[in-house]
Amino acid sequence: MTLAHTSHTDPDTPDVTTAVIGAGPGGIAAGVKLKKSGLEDFIILERADEVGGSWHENHYPGLGVDIPGVAYQYSFARNPNWSRVFPYGAEVRQYHMDVARRFGLYPHLRFHTEVLREEWDDERELWVLHLADGSTVTARFVISAVGAFIRPKDDPGIPGLATFRGRIQRPSDWDHGYDHAGQRVAVIGTGASSVQIVPAICAQVANLEVFQRTPVWCAPKPDVTVPAAVQRLLAVPGLVALGHGVVLAGVDLVLRVGTAAPLWSAKPVMRAFDRAAIAGYRRYLRMMVRDRDTADRLTPTHGPIAKRPTISTGYLLAFNRPNVALVTEPIERVTEYGIRTVDGVDHDADMIVLATGYEVFSDPETYRPGTIVGRNGFDLGKFWTEYGLQAYQSVSVPGLPNRWTLVGPYSWTGSGWHAFVEMTADHAVRAIREAVRRGATTMEVRQEVHDAYHARVHRRAAALRYYLAELNAHVPTYYRNSQGDTTYIRPSGFFAARHANRHFPFDDYAFSRKP
Repeated sequence: MTLAHTSHTDPDTPDVTTAVIGAGPGGIAAGVKLKKSGLEDFIILERADEVGGSWHENHYPGLGVDIPGVAYQYSFARNPNWSRVFPYGAEVRQYHMDVARRFGLYPHLRFHTEVLREEWDDERELWVLHLADGSTVTARFVISAVGAFIRPKDDPGIPGLATFRGRIQRPSDWDHGYDHAGQRVAVIGTGASSVQIVPAICAQVANLEVFQRTPVWCAPKPDVTVPAAVQRLLAVPGLVALGHGVVLAGVDLVLRVGTAAPLWSAKPVMRAFDRAAIAGYRRYLRMMVRDRDTADRLTPTHGPIAKRPTISTGYLLAFNRPNVALVTEPIERVTEYGIRTVDGVDHDADMIVLATGYEVFSDPETYRPGTIVGRNGFDLGKFWTEYGLQAYQSVSVPGLPNRWTLVGPYSWTGSGWHAFVEMTADHAVRAIREAVRRGATTMEVRQEVHDAYHARVHRRAAALRYYLAELNAHVPTYYRNSQGDTTYIRPSGFFAARHANRHFPFDDYAFSRKP
């Protein structure tokens, strides 16, 4: 279903009041919040053919959530009926479709619509969104809900990839028509998707080699089905919300303590924590993996929260299979028939899985110059490259009036994605509602407010920077960006962040009305 908009005869009147870019978890949250606020004149532009974002685009073997389902849902759409403690991808995808349908978002959706460029029109005081098909959409307000993982790294930088004669699979574009049963498979990468793919396919293939650059922390996953009796119990009003609240309170406490402690006292605690954790995990690996050499090579030399930890019982157990091997020699190149490592060994393969990650929201390189251009030619990509990623309450930047980003600098609060995109959506919708109430055609965060906020956040992130950019500087991680900053994580508790986004002073913005 698509939504058609007719052009207005008045060039100063936008096609739509609010445009939401992206129909993943953030876009759905924004759409529901807009409707609940009575702001019905909006569209949601989505490049794919269905809602769900990553949960629609990804459908590789073994795909599932890595936190319990009770903590992976919207506060306005509690789901007591997850079939498993850690639901599989198809069920999560269906959940997002059900929420979008339940709250009447489909009439507002325009699928197969990719926004290539956002340009602020100073004269008309509206945004012009340039689409991939050459057309444009104009909107008074824009909510960017493109998510955390912006686009897959299609080119992982491995020489010779184009010469490979076999099948290349990507987690974001898995070809289920290719039968990998009985094939020789190489998996490049040890991140979250690799940890799910390896145990899902290892029993079906002839042999499987996992090419590891950096060992990953992998906690056991108590993934069991949820009995019908438990589902009925969870359906008791308020029970799922209570369980979710307990989880959020725990996350809140950890973040508050971790960011509030003085750096001089936090440093020795962090060092001791990492040493103890690594030693304990080494013992755990030797219990899980029979071959001691493999277990030792699977042992990280970095702390457990320096790189995104994973959760899987099957991943580690897969290395006990005779047809699964761990390769830690660096890759020299891909050949016609497989992968050659720097020790000169050729690893033949029929299929290569590129589990090499995404461009993420916390890296300045993700934002191409010229793609988001605001007032007086302000270029977001150039600004963040030169001055570092920053945004008031993670959502708005001076120079970009009437625009909010749901997953912006210093935004992740350690919670499930739904909890934090809800609070940033609350900020955007509250701001739009106030602008509409005042009859304002523009609102823009004040420069001095933004700068004071960023200075405060940057100061509070000192312990995180020490942990990620000094103590664990040797490990590649998207928790630390290319500028050595920790713009992925918000250095505050979850509840403080939620309160700030729901109750920010309107005076933090400058409102104006076109004469």
